[in-house]
Amino acid sequence: MMPISSVNTGAVQPLTTAEKVLGASKGQKPEEEVQGRPRKPVMDEYIPEEPQEPSGRYWMGKDEDGQPKIYFDDPERAADAPEQPKGAPEAGEPDPAGQGAKGPEGKKGKDEVWEGNTDEVDREIEKLKKKQQELEQRLNTETDEAKLKDLERQLAQVERELKQKDNDTYRRQHTTVKQLS
Repeated sequence: MMPISSVNTGAVQPLTTAEKVLGASKGQKPEEEVQGRPRKPVMDEYIPEEPQEPSGRYWMGKDEDGQPKIYFDDPERAADAPEQPKGAPEAGEPDPAGQGAKGPEGKKGKDEVWEGNTDEVDREIEKLKKKQQELEQRLNTETDEAKLKDLERQLAQVERELKQKDNDTYRRQHTTVKQLS
């Protein structure tokens, strides 16, 4: 074994001197040549894809008024159906901006008129209110303790049902919609 101190350091040359003496390697270009020309910026490249078949995908978007809306990519749409409106995402790409323009409203014409009807829900609520009044009257006149408890239970049930049904959300969910023209 030879001690490190006895190693000849005269054979080691700096890297830049070695490159000048031996020439640049095949994989690298000389520094002067690389610095002389501007570098091309590295950028991503967009490669468009073929439109895919509708897959039954739902997505959130906004309608013409900017209101949130759920759109549906109908797989049963005919192949010869008209193109999607501009701004609608393609079938295979997500809609990152939330700006979809095709959905249930995308299929109807501008001259169609629809009407919502809440008469059935209103009748149901009126019926419950009348039942509540009747139970309250019977409760005030009843003297039997067993019947009182039964009437209180029935009244509590009707009040819970009224609380559940007498609001805008329930009305919207149970509105019947029909096309006028």
